Amino acid sequence: MRVLRLTAALCLAGHAHALALARAPVAPLAAAYGMRPQAMPRLAPARSAQLSMQAAAAGDGKGGPLAKLRAKLPPPAELKKVTPLGAMFFFILFAYTILRDTKDVLVVTAPGSGAEIIPFLKTYVNLPGAIGFTVFYSWLSNKFSQQQVFTGLVSTFIAFFTLFAFVIYPNAAALHPTAAVDGIVAALPAALAGLSAPLAIIRNWTYAVFYTMAELWGSVVVSLLFWGFANQVTKVEEAKRYYPLFGLGANVALIFSGLYVRFVSGLRRTSTAADPWAGSLKLLMGGVSAAGLVVLALFQYMQKKVMTDPECVPPSAVKQSKTKTSMGIKESAAYLASSPYIRDLATLVICYGMSINIVEVSWKAKLKAAFPNPNDYSEFMGAFSSCTGAVTLFMMLAGQRIFKNFGWGAAALVTPTMLFITGAIFFSLILFGGSLSPLVAALGTTPLMLAVVVGAAQNILSKSSKYSLFDPCKEMAYIPLDAEAKTKGKAAVDVIGNPLGKSGGSLLQQAMIFSVGSLAASTPYLAGCLFVIIAVWLRAARSLNTQFTAAMAEEGAEA
Repeated sequence: MRVLRLTAALCLAGHAHALALARAPVAPLAAAYGMRPQAMPRLAPARSAQLSMQAAAAGDGKGGPLAKLRAKLPPPAELKKVTPLGAMFFFILFAYTILRDTKDVLVVTAPGSGAEIIPFLKTYVNLPGAIGFTVFYSWLSNKFSQQQVFTGLVSTFIAFFTLFAFVIYPNAAALHPTAAVDGIVAALPAALAGLSAPLAIIRNWTYAVFYTMAELWGSVVVSLLFWGFANQVTKVEEAKRYYPLFGLGANVALIFSGLYVRFVSGLRRTSTAADPWAGSLKLLMGGVSAAGLVVLALFQYMQKKVMTDPECVPPSAVKQSKTKTSMGIKESAAYLASSPYIRDLATLVICYGMSINIVEVSWKAKLKAAFPNPNDYSEFMGAFSSCTGAVTLFMMLAGQRIFKNFGWGAAALVTPTMLFITGAIFFSLILFGGSLSPLVAALGTTPLMLAVVVGAAQNILSKSSKYSLFDPCKEMAYIPLDAEAKTKGKAAVDVIGNPLGKSGGSLLQQAMIFSVGSLAASTPYLAGCLFVIIAVWLRAARSLNTQFTAAMAEEGAEA
């Protein structure tokens, strides 16, 4: 009976609503159907009531939850484009997280090595490798299309990492000049003890090559190839909506890759092999190779299904992606040096690299002291990556609102501000740890573990703000530029700028190590350098915001 009464009440309410609409003026109905009032035909009362009920249903549907959800979804043409782009970013970041964790385990826990090797690696191996690759990339850009360059470079990375796990690492003892380097280190006078770190690069040279290739995956595949391709097929308005969301899927990849690294670390504990790490390395690089193959498959799909659809990608963008650049290396360098826009972009990237390197190396020195075993170190890094992904998911959601409500300029200032605050806390803990001993004891931990945890939190917050805000800001800034600046400017800024920033931080650390004797003793001076670098970063971000706003206004006027 209650159901019948409810049904009757609903019917009477609907009928009364329809009669009310039937008595309403004609103009609202005309607007609802896209017609002018004078064009509306005279209708019988029954027909008028029927149309009134249809209009009421249409009006109610607009406010329903399904209609609201449908309105928020991208149009089919945009969805066809952004879905494979987001999936590509997911698998690229999945592979990069595994490589980033693995490269640190290899070089920090290698025989005769430690965290002190990282500044020398970044300066004397990574930076020359990045410069050489930029020259090589410019040559490739002049000879081949973007599709050929993308496919060839990603395939090369996949081949190297597979070869390293299955051929190079199992034969590392025969390839490394361990005995010769040990003899040199033993003959060094005490005044030259600082040379033991660069000699460790020679002792473990295959690990150094792996470290460089892993760094290049981040600079080349993530920054140059993927974002270069995304910028060519995406408009600025689309980028503001979707670039922060790309990071949502990418940081789910951080969580899953961290779990995968921890899973592999767990397998090592139960392994009976003579070298459990060798088996784990094969599994880790197998995951990297599989992710790389999926990226290539998605890229080919976009070339065949998306780039050929004018509703997804304008023909002008397709033509631009197939255009080979014509300027040589010297001409490109002169052109980029004369552009304040590119210089400010490079300043942002270099300052980030220097800042994160200064803090990260000090943290990794504490990390090795807490986890000297490669298995424990790798497992901690896996948990660190998963936490980074989870925090970045939250930051991505906040980042989208920051872009929408405050604009590009405010979003660009979040990362340096975050690094300033968290860096100050981390260095304060190291510098004033003695006065905090009662607090450390009350927490039931040791000063070393507290430094590891606080350093991990600092790195997680810094990296999450980079992934959610700094990277989207940087990539949006390329969109208003012409084809030459996008291609070679991006190569110079991303492939050289990032290693140059890290190498600049490394040179500071090297100078401090040779001056005061150790990395720990140089901590107060490194903290001061960090704050100066962040000040330069903030100034460049404000300058670039002015130029970006002007470029967008000019592009809008031309459109």
